[in-house]
Amino acid sequence: MASDILKNHNSQMNCLHLYDSQTRKNKPVTPIEGDTLRFYCCGPTVYGPAHIGNFRTFVMQDVFRRVVESTGLKTRHVRNLTDVDDKTIRQSQAEGVSLGDFTTGWTEKFHKDSESLNLLPPHVEPSAVDHIPEQIEMIATLIEKGHAYRSDDGSVYFKVDSFEDYGKLSRLKEREITTNNVTQETEREDSDEYERESAADFVLWKSRKEEDGPNFWESPWGQGRPGWHLECSAMCKKHLGDSFDVHSGGEDLLFPHHENEIAQSECCNGAAFVNHWFHISHLMVDGAKMSKSLNNLYTIDQLEEMGHTAEEVRYVLLSGSYGQQLNFTLDSLKAAGKALERLRDFKEKLGAIPDGVATSLDDFGPFRPVIDALLNDLNTSDALGKLFSLIKQYQKEIPDLDNDTLNEARRGFAYCIFALGLKLDIPKTSKSNVPENVAQMAADRWEAKQNKDWAKSDELRDAIAAEGWQVKDTKEGYTVAPLA
Repeated sequence: MASDILKNHNSQMNCLHLYDSQTRKNKPVTPIEGDTLRFYCCGPTVYGPAHIGNFRTFVMQDVFRRVVESTGLKTRHVRNLTDVDDKTIRQSQAEGVSLGDFTTGWTEKFHKDSESLNLLPPHVEPSAVDHIPEQIEMIATLIEKGHAYRSDDGSVYFKVDSFEDYGKLSRLKEREITTNNVTQETEREDSDEYERESAADFVLWKSRKEEDGPNFWESPWGQGRPGWHLECSAMCKKHLGDSFDVHSGGEDLLFPHHENEIAQSECCNGAAFVNHWFHISHLMVDGAKMSKSLNNLYTIDQLEEMGHTAEEVRYVLLSGSYGQQLNFTLDSLKAAGKALERLRDFKEKLGAIPDGVATSLDDFGPFRPVIDALLNDLNTSDALGKLFSLIKQYQKEIPDLDNDTLNEARRGFAYCIFALGLKLDIPKTSKSNVPENVAQMAADRWEAKQNKDWAKSDELRDAIAAEGWQVKDTKEGYTVAPLA
């Protein structure tokens, strides 16, 4: 018995400790059963290019997986694709394209951007459309158990009053927000996404509407399609079971999406849904909230057109605490470029470093402080600080190190780079081979424009033209190309 207690204690000491959004405490991240950590990440809605705010969440989830695997633990990573909801249907209809062709194109774009950011592909990537039967089955179970009801138009709603623990993740009850009486049609919520803090009954099955066009499926309640909240519950159940270890997403999903997932999953399955909730805070851009109106929803393509690299973007996105808002600026990309250059120089001085992931924490050798920082609530900022301190220390010692010590340093450094997901590739030239001085002027012009300094913006545009280049503003920002 004593040996088992000691073994469990040592196991918890050598694992990631992460803040849990539900208990509001840091908890050890360990499997509730077996030796594989099962976790689910709410993936993209494939109706347009993902922007860097979306990718901040996916990058931090990627670091989470890499750190867990660096402790020697196996993982099962499931990340879904939302390929049917209000937005995908509305946009595909507007473009006159079938829903399947529309979402396939944007899924391919998401995969391309994910690869450029060095995101590990999930072990399973289910789509909502491919899991319509599982969603219908869940709805039928919820109706049978008295947790859902059919409305007059054929839609099916979850009965919030039937689940006593509704609000336990977002603490709705502590904010004195009460559930609605379900007898009035106006107290139901049938949109896929909504921001108001209301515990209204939410839609599980949306009856067919004229604006949906050909995008509907047959069900026991008539033609229609599932509600967005249900999709994740069905895919979690199919690929991770009734209960699993970690569920993650951006902080904007905590309510209502994740709250609704808990309600419908626990009522359907009769079991606790998730052991650990991992939410990532918003990304700011130049101190402002990301929004279409501010034209600051940067995409990977746009930043590459400005002369930056996806690796620089990844570095910036992981450089701050996931639990706090991170302010993204073009200057931070320049700083990231310099930091990556220092890492490349050190890698070159070390010589050949191994590929792969550590099998235990002992493999990190002299770089153990870096992984220890990451095990402390994914403290990427502290980890990077310790990494550069160790590099500074080793820079002078490398010529005098014996082979064994040098190999130990190579392994430790390589495993840190894996845990952070940095490739340390040689920077690629921008798509249009924009000269550095032109790229800088274009970036300065963009900043001046955001500050409404029109005189400086026009001056920089003329200077760019004098160099034989032109800058064109787009919906997503700007591009730089040679003058015709």
